[in-house]
Amino acid sequence: MSLRAKPKVVAMIVGSAIIMQQLDSTVITTALPQMAETLHADPVRLSLAVTAYLLSVAIFVPVSGWAAERFGGRVIFRAAIGLFTLGSVLCGLSGNVIELTAARVLQGLGGAMMVPVGRLVLFRSLEKTALIATMAYLQVPAQLGPVLGPPIGGFITTYFSWRWIFFVNVPLGLVGMLLVTMFFDNLKSETKRPLDWLGFLLTGAAAFCVMYGIEAIGRGRGGADQAAGLLVAGLALGALSIWHLRRTRHPLLDLSVFRIPTFQAAIYGGSLFRAGAGTLVFLLPLLLQIVFGLSAFASGSITFATAAGSLSMKITARPIIRCFGFRNVILFNGLISAVAIAMCAFFTAGMSKYVIFALLLVVGFFLSLQYTATQAMTYADVQKPLMSTATSIASMTQQLSRGFGIAAVAALLHLSLAWRGATNLDTFDFKVAFAGAVAFALSSLFYGWVLHPDAAAEVSGHGASSAQA
Repeated sequence: MSLRAKPKVVAMIVGSAIIMQQLDSTVITTALPQMAETLHADPVRLSLAVTAYLLSVAIFVPVSGWAAERFGGRVIFRAAIGLFTLGSVLCGLSGNVIELTAARVLQGLGGAMMVPVGRLVLFRSLEKTALIATMAYLQVPAQLGPVLGPPIGGFITTYFSWRWIFFVNVPLGLVGMLLVTMFFDNLKSETKRPLDWLGFLLTGAAAFCVMYGIEAIGRGRGGADQAAGLLVAGLALGALSIWHLRRTRHPLLDLSVFRIPTFQAAIYGGSLFRAGAGTLVFLLPLLLQIVFGLSAFASGSITFATAAGSLSMKITARPIIRCFGFRNVILFNGLISAVAIAMCAFFTAGMSKYVIFALLLVVGFFLSLQYTATQAMTYADVQKPLMSTATSIASMTQQLSRGFGIAAVAALLHLSLAWRGATNLDTFDFKVAFAGAVAFALSSLFYGWVLHPDAAAEVSGHGASSAQA
């Protein structure tokens, strides 16, 4: 069946893969104590399984575009779901920490391929005018995953067994592979590029060092010297990989894509915004549970509002962007989103939980609109030969920026605690952390400001220039 005939169906298949990947990166966190007891391991040591998954994703994302071009999007996407499902089975059957960590690495390899390759197959076959509506279908599951992961993990662990956290992926994976076979075209590149092994090693090593350094800061593991050393090494390897990619004949990632103004603004500005807005999934549960004294279930029920608020965006994003254009939406909605993030700093224990839920619904809407506008603009002016590079770079920067933002606000919480000379977090510490998140969001506005007023008008449908395009 042709991909063009069922774009919404394909978008929902890719969206389902995104939510499965996002859920699996967070669902394990609430189950760590029970897993540690079963596997006779220390919970801190077991957190290596969480990190192994994230690092595996970061390392293998850069090669996803090349693999899809070489072997076809349907083949690689189906294989990615298969690897992810196999890794899930092995995780559920694990008898010790080493087996679990190895299985999580396999899961990460599948997850690294699923999201960028799914997007690549979809975007290559879409008309530009359908990009915003399609992006809305992908954005909702991307926001649902991090919010739903911890409460779902807690529910399964409490009433069943932690092993079912992984086993539930099996029927989903099998159905996903069947649907991919039915609805995906196996588009390949006519020119078979050789794999840039040196580029893969350099970008993978750089992503590993940066991501592990960020995780070390965010989780408070190891010393500051070790984390700083990893970040410095990662940045040095990143600079070396850029030098290589610009000079080799067949680069793993074609950096000429950054010559496209809309892509450049979306990647840089979107990364800064995600670094700020992405911290809510970290800060809000901590605030509600540690300071306000709510249970994990009550906290999850309230923070779910941010994901629920994004659902209304699915039907409103396209007319809003058509009316105002990408530049105005990114500028003014970005400012509103920064204010919305700042508002969370003023939640109090005495505030009605229904009021907090209602406010977070509003927050979720504006954040999701910003994500949708930024990501649609990422691919708006990218031509098909550069689409594989664009999807790989976008996936890498999304992983790194979200992790960097959480690590930054976690460091601010610790610094505020040390400055007060206290041992327990209170609302003042969270005000400091939310201020850091707001600073990230506000800094992203510069990249909206420098955009042309009619940027990506062919996609937005805004202004007279869209008719000319």
